[in-house]
Amino acid sequence: MTSKKNILFLPGDGIGPEVSAEAEKVLVHISELHHIDLDISKMLIGGIAIDQEGSPISKETIEIAKKADAIFLGGVGGPKWDALKPSLKPEKGLLKLRSELDLFANLRPSMSFQGLEDSSSLKKEIIESLDILIVRELTGGIYFGNPREMNAESAFNTMIYSTNEVERIAEVAFEAAMKRNKKICSVDKANVLEVSEFWRKIMIKVSKKYPEVILEHMLVDNAAMQLVQNPKQFDVIVSSNLFGDILSDISSVLSGSIGMLPSASLNSASKGLYEPVHGTAPDIAGKSIANPLASILSIGMMFKYSFSQENISIKIENAVKKVISDGYVTKDIAVNNSKVVSTQEMGDLIIANLN
Repeated sequence: MTSKKNILFLPGDGIGPEVSAEAEKVLVHISELHHIDLDISKMLIGGIAIDQEGSPISKETIEIAKKADAIFLGGVGGPKWDALKPSLKPEKGLLKLRSELDLFANLRPSMSFQGLEDSSSLKKEIIESLDILIVRELTGGIYFGNPREMNAESAFNTMIYSTNEVERIAEVAFEAAMKRNKKICSVDKANVLEVSEFWRKIMIKVSKKYPEVILEHMLVDNAAMQLVQNPKQFDVIVSSNLFGDILSDISSVLSGSIGMLPSASLNSASKGLYEPVHGTAPDIAGKSIANPLASILSIGMMFKYSFSQENISIKIENAVKKVISDGYVTKDIAVNNSKVVSTQEMGDLIIANLN
């Protein structure tokens, strides 16, 4: 990694700036340790962009994002902007960014951390040693389908997928499974939805290129139940935009806190948008109690997927595990005998362990 890496930070709303600051701190420290030349820029997205620029994301920000090697996002939205019409809401900035950069593949790992099992509402034996990956199609389906309409008497949305859209997310899932336990569960609603019948047909077609990978199919309602009853049966889960959104949020309970879950959204060139999945938590913004570990782990995913430096990704993940095993936590994952630290202190502890 000798060439300069251009990283765009979009801190966003709520606790976004706080966790972004810790992610940036770790990124800069890692770059110094490994002699990586960085060029970090910062722009606005979401509610703060609406307030200061009149739009959830500006054209200038989109252009800078297109030129960046990777993007980090802190989070968008909050009750302050709930009354805005749908086309102006903060989340539209994120949807536009995904669409403009064609970030079609969302990867969300869900894993248990030794020492945090008691933070989960599930029994320890259910989540102990858990390690699953949810692959969500991100730029198609009902969130982007047209036509769509709402009037005084009714509303409708369109859920549509093309062969290419399903094939490329299937390829991402199968390639991920090849590097893991070679098992995929494709989640759909093929018993009632034609688009899911189509999805299943394409998944079977792509699976013939990967004879080593076991492909299973599961209806989304059953998958939701199985995720909390017996999550360790899964390795890679792949699903559509809507179902993947729901399932990946359900998976947050498995690790004990949504503050532990990173994510990567990739295009075909492995340019990525990296973000924690916990949202903006405006009720705790500015209190220095937000958990930055999902953001820091997202930086680890950045090195793995956009920069092909898995060794650095593992190094960051191990630092997180070490801090937790030493008993240091933020308030959201605290249990008996925990050493509760602030957002900034947690970032400092990760850096100390990276050394």
